[in-house]
Amino acid sequence: MELKKLDMDFTVCKIQNINSVDFSKEFVFLSKTDEEISLVCESGFVPENAIAIEAGWNAFKIAGMLEFGAVGVIAKIAEILSDADISIFVVSTYNTDYVFIKSYDYWKGIDLLASCGYTFR
Repeated sequence: MELKKLDMDFTVCKIQNINSVDFSKEFVFLSKTDEEISLVCESGFVPENAIAIEAGWNAFKIAGMLEFGAVGVIAKIAEILSDADISIFVVSTYNTDYVFIKSYDYWKGIDLLASCGYTFR
C-alpha cells in the first residue's frame, strides 16, 4: 500500500469557536460534538482562541481514495506501530485516512512501516 508523507508540522487543539480558523490553508480538520470543537491544523496557524493545545505531530495519508467498505487498513498500520509503542491519532475524510504520529516517533514509524512493505512518496 502506498502512503504519502505530509511535510509539515501539525497541532491538535480544542477551540472555543471557529471564527479564527483559517480555512484557506491546505489542511484543516475540524470536528464538533456536544462537548467540544476540535481542530487539527498546521502548527503555524493555531487560532488565538485555542483553549488546549497538543503540538508536535507529523502525518502521512493513505494515497488515493479508499472505498468505504475497505476493512483493516488503519488496523494493520495501528498494529505495526502499536507493537513498537508508537501511538497514533487518525483523522478520516471522505476520500482517505490521515495518520498522525508524535514528531519524536515519526521517522521511526515511517521506517518501520517501510520495512513491513508500505511504500512512501
